[in-house]
Amino acid sequence: MGHDAGNVARAAARFKPVLTRRAALASAGAVAGAAALARPADAGARLPPGFVWGVAASAPQTEGSAGRGRSIWDVFAAEPGRIKGSATLAVGTGFETRYPGDLDLAARAHLNAFRFSIAWPRILPEGKGRVNPAGLDLYDRIVDAMLARRLDPWMTLFHWDLPAALPGGWLNRDTAHRFADYAAIVTRRLGDRVRRVIMLNEPSVVAILGHALGWQAPGLASRAAFAAAMHHQNLAQGLGLAAVRSVLPGAARAGTTLSLQPCHPAAPGPAAAAANAVWDDAWNRAFLDPLMGRGYPARFAADLAPLIRPGDLAAIAARPDFLGVNYYSRMHILPAANVLGAGFGPAPAGVKLTGIGWPIEPDGLIEQLRTLRDEYGNLPVYITETGAAFADPAPAGGVVSDPGRIAFLRGQLQAAAAARAEGCALGGVFVWTLTDNFEWADGFTTKFGLVQVDRATLARTPKSSLFYLGRCAAANAVV
Repeated sequence: MGHDAGNVARAAARFKPVLTRRAALASAGAVAGAAALARPADAGARLPPGFVWGVAASAPQTEGSAGRGRSIWDVFAAEPGRIKGSATLAVGTGFETRYPGDLDLAARAHLNAFRFSIAWPRILPEGKGRVNPAGLDLYDRIVDAMLARRLDPWMTLFHWDLPAALPGGWLNRDTAHRFADYAAIVTRRLGDRVRRVIMLNEPSVVAILGHALGWQAPGLASRAAFAAAMHHQNLAQGLGLAAVRSVLPGAARAGTTLSLQPCHPAAPGPAAAAANAVWDDAWNRAFLDPLMGRGYPARFAADLAPLIRPGDLAAIAARPDFLGVNYYSRMHILPAANVLGAGFGPAPAGVKLTGIGWPIEPDGLIEQLRTLRDEYGNLPVYITETGAAFADPAPAGGVVSDPGRIAFLRGQLQAAAAARAEGCALGGVFVWTLTDNFEWADGFTTKFGLVQVDRATLARTPKSSLFYLGRCAAANAVV
């Protein structure tokens, strides 16, 4: 334990923009609990050369609103009662000006990649038409800053901040074509330096939570809205892949990110089993299957019939060069009184939970990766998000101690290594997220970050989980 504590303390000392020398030396005691979890790697937990170690973030959750057009999340947040604490996207974490320090934190943790997103309303304030040169210039600087720190930039083109000026949003088929135009504009500018381009982030979440249940922007709750958001995002994804591939240099790759979570009934009996089958189709297969050329689940045929036009399914079946998978836990499903007839139930008895009540189930990651291996051709996969929210304490000695998050990450990384050893084509893991940020309807109350952000000053304080992830990255192994 003493040896490990010394390693973590030395890692802390490298974060000079945040920690003074005195604070770094004092941090050894603050992270002793984390060090106890950081055991030497065994052979089965080692990852292959070239494995990607990164963190993920998004523009609407970290950038302030200055200099960009309004998004549907600005509109949603302005509605009373929508966001905890009445938080808005006005400030975020100040990433648009503080990114050099944030990237220093990632680089000094031995990470080799940074997943970020482009704010569509910053590039095209009206969603189409006039390009904002200052927006492209900002991302030019951010990409160059990543490369200067040997962080491979992984660019996401749409992370939920749809321009509010687009008529109808995802209800409108034209939005898919406007996305393809936007994707080409950004890729022409940055594609010479960005080797991995991700189309959408979690279209199932946008369709279900934003259009079927009304919990997130734009706050709709109808089956017709759900079907339109499903199909038009899938179409945007396919058209975007084609547009990006037409301008992307040969060595670069284009993919997309889906939230894929194994679904299980939360109770015995046929009712829960039927609800679970609906939810699995809506959350997972309505997005993965058409992308891979399998078409939509049959249960949605009537919903989609008015929306699908000749050629749509061929355009959607773009088979990405790689698939990003966002995995946090399994989903446990029960019948529910909503437009899908299904919703979230409790985790099985005995399953540990994160600070916000999400199940901790690293074996579910292995289950999901096996499904992709066995049923979908084992295409290259990257875990583009995984992480856990806990109620973190105040800093002590310049570090925030978060042993619960370390234990969570260790379990997820061990599962990733085990899946890789079973032949799953897993190439890397990105942890959500570098800094505590705007967590959608939860505002700033939910903390996923590896770095704490003081909301009054925006000052950053690293958590012991950042040092732990850095040790794994440096060893290219789960430690």
